[in-house]
Amino acid sequence: MPGGLSHVSTAATLVVGVLLVLLAHGLRRRKRRAFRLTVVLLSASVALHILKGLDVEEALVSLVLLVGLLVVHRDFYARADPRTRWRALGVGLLLLLVSYVLGVCFIALRQDRLASAFNLLTTSRHVLDGLVGLNGPLQFTPDHRGQATADLVGDALLALGAFSGASFLYLLLRPGTPLPRLTDDDERGMRKLLAVHGRRDALGYFSLRRDKSVVWSQTRKACIAYRVVSGVILASGDPLGDPEAWPGAIKAFLELADEHAWAPGVMGCSEAAGTAWTRAGLTALEMGDEAVVEVADFSIEGRAMRKVRQAVARVERAGYVTTVSRVVDLPEDTRLHLRRQAEAWRGAETERGFSMALGRFADPQDPDCVVVMACKEGQLRAFLHFVPWGSDGLSLDLMRRDRTAENGVNELLIVKTLESTPELGIARLSLNFAVFRSALERGERLGAGPVIRGWRGLLLFASRWFQIESLYRFNAKFRPVWEPRFLCFAGAGDLPRVAFAALRAEAFLVLPRPRLPRRGLTPYRTD
Repeated sequence: MPGGLSHVSTAATLVVGVLLVLLAHGLRRRKRRAFRLTVVLLSASVALHILKGLDVEEALVSLVLLVGLLVVHRDFYARADPRTRWRALGVGLLLLLVSYVLGVCFIALRQDRLASAFNLLTTSRHVLDGLVGLNGPLQFTPDHRGQATADLVGDALLALGAFSGASFLYLLLRPGTPLPRLTDDDERGMRKLLAVHGRRDALGYFSLRRDKSVVWSQTRKACIAYRVVSGVILASGDPLGDPEAWPGAIKAFLELADEHAWAPGVMGCSEAAGTAWTRAGLTALEMGDEAVVEVADFSIEGRAMRKVRQAVARVERAGYVTTVSRVVDLPEDTRLHLRRQAEAWRGAETERGFSMALGRFADPQDPDCVVVMACKEGQLRAFLHFVPWGSDGLSLDLMRRDRTAENGVNELLIVKTLESTPELGIARLSLNFAVFRSALERGERLGAGPVIRGWRGLLLFASRWFQIESLYRFNAKFRPVWEPRFLCFAGAGDLPRVAFAALRAEAFLVLPRPRLPRRGLTPYRTD
């Protein structure tokens, strides 16, 4: 074959290899579009290996892979994740223009090595040919240094062209970002289910987060709120609605996951919901316990509550006064002040929460939420925000305090909330979630084995960055009833993916988001 064709085939083979690597993730997820593109690329690879130098062995490997994919073509059934091609095309053209300008400038700086005078039109043709691996019309001086310049220019232009093409194809092939969608009809239907069945799950009200989508059973007697994170369709808490209709909602959830080849995951479900998920084929793993305080059994008297009693007394002596109010009873200026203080006290820290956070505060659409405020000398110093848990319960949503406030102010707020339950008509209070609580408790007991002690030591080490032990200790002060919560996943191979997605959803892992790839994508709706 002519030398130019062989050179271009070699460069094209490299590009095909890079594209196959980019498509590997889509193939693993059984994406139909990734399968079609891979078939085209493998077919091209067979021809390119022959053209670049009769590389029969490499061509045979590509051919075997192509035949193997065609044999199992029915296994690639998943719908492709939508993506914005025009944005990717715009970015690709921009990079091509930048590469062209850089190439012209590169040659202009070395025009003393040209065999003829510098000409912009001829130089442009040479740059465009070089971006795709061809030899352009320009000739450099035939001495040793001139030949080195020619090689340098050719390699630089080919590298620019490969970078521009790979960047364009990366943006084109990268999955889009799902856009959560909770319509007004969905929210009304969910609130109706919460009014009837909201008492079953302390996390039920958090399904109304506006960064979630929802899938319904055919009867619309049950639904599951979810978010797609890193290729995982992640639900939290129990399904909303009648437990008799849970299997229908779970079936619709798993069908949606299978349609898009998303890995299904559920975090923080109760034992009853975990049983329903395992019947549908998932595996359940205990991930921690929810602290629930029964109002009828709570008292700050006795030796076991001595530390709480002392902390409350110390803060009250410091001049703190508490107020308990429903959101609907708060004046608008008070709600605005609370929102400003919540943002100011959070500072630059990432807003965390997915399974046990509402994502909004003092919103008029949540009139039954409860705010407990602690003030000193007329200045707000700390507050708690609770969401409804059925008609006779509250679930802790947000805990904010001034960093200069006295230690024990949170204990004061919780105790005052419990003491105000007769006026609020509350019988149960759900506090924070304690991750791996049983491991922490068993690991410190006398006679604990080396495995459980080692696991506890690892958790204590992780507590330096995550509030694992501190949340457990804080919850344990109030002598709660521990309700186990479970993580559900399809199989052992999906556990790392589901765990990673859960950490990202809760904002414990925040990945950097480069500006250029992000602008090449558009969020999409999963329906």
